[in-house]
Amino acid sequence: MKRFWIAGVLLAASAGAAHAQLGLSGAVAPTRPGAGVTAEPVEPVRPPAEARKPDKPADKTDKSTVDFSVGLATAVGQPLKLNGRDGELTLWGRDRALKIAKLTLAGEVISDPAQKCRIDIVGDQPIEAKSLGRPDGLARYEAEIPVCTFTFDVVEGAVLVPAQSSACVFKAAGCQASPSGLWGPDAASLAEEAKSIARARAHADDASTRLLKGLESRFKNKPETGNIEREETDMIARGQDVCRDYDQESDHGFCASRMAQARAAWLKARVDKLTRDAKTTD
Repeated sequence: MKRFWIAGVLLAASAGAAHAQLGLSGAVAPTRPGAGVTAEPVEPVRPPAEARKPDKPADKTDKSTVDFSVGLATAVGQPLKLNGRDGELTLWGRDRALKIAKLTLAGEVISDPAQKCRIDIVGDQPIEAKSLGRPDGLARYEAEIPVCTFTFDVVEGAVLVPAQSSACVFKAAGCQASPSGLWGPDAASLAEEAKSIARARAHADDASTRLLKGLESRFKNKPETGNIEREETDMIARGQDVCRDYDQESDHGFCASRMAQARAAWLKARVDKLTRDAKTTD
């Protein structure tokens, strides 16, 4: 049976900081972060050339055919921060053997939202991330964590967690937090990559434009086309909401580029489905 414990609950107020430690029923004694991940560690796979340089088109004649599925290796083994600033999420493994080696959530004290708290979620072994396939073009996983189960999609060098209906409430710790948002590199490390990030975004936007044009020309009379176009517009708005919280976004544009890649992957998945459906009815 999986066992989880929450350690190192940090409450910070303007007058100072205090530490508290919480032991859950059936939990093991707290250890240093990451200590529960020593058994048979799985080293991250070095990303293939096409994963390391996503801004280079694989097909110069038709950029809409570029695969935006994104390799897991671009996000594995790196400490990712929510909105480039808070908490930490570290992934290990590959494909259907993906695991969460570290997860720290920054939140607020339930009784006094003005105070900040931090939840370190650690188990006696890495937390398994269940593969849910690629329903929207990107690899999707589910992390089954008590009181805080969530799904996430892997984009290049980051993890995207959709908006939650409510925050995760850790009653015993008196803390609530949400994993929603883009987990990516520390914002300070992205300034020197602004140009390559901008190229990656331009490439994704160009692919989306081509996909939409192809959709309109090939499936103009299908009701699904209108639905896809409306959803695509909604995705742009949601992406802007997500990126509004990413640290120093105006300096590097990392979040916008990854949301553009997610949109291109989503569009390609929808167009591919329409194409398959059309072939079966011919």
